[in-house]
Amino acid sequence: MPKLRRVSGEEAIKALERLGFQRVRQRGSHVVLKKQTAEGTVGCVVPLHRELAIGTLRGILRQAGVTPEEFMENL
Repeated sequence: MPKLRRVSGEEAIKALERLGFQRVRQRGSHVVLKKQTAEGTVGCVVPLHRELAIGTLRGILRQAGVTPEEFMENL
């Protein structure tokens, strides 16, 4: 498993958008992203913080069904 590095919320959103996610809505500092897959709709919530904690980023990737490898390749 590659070591995840600290990224901002905006960087995480851009990487997820490259993986096919689209911004659906935003409330305050949280952005909701969704993607249609063969199994159905997959969604995740990304806070717009200057720096995301590694555990928070792992949780976002788990919600999105994205591996850390895929994420790091699309940063």
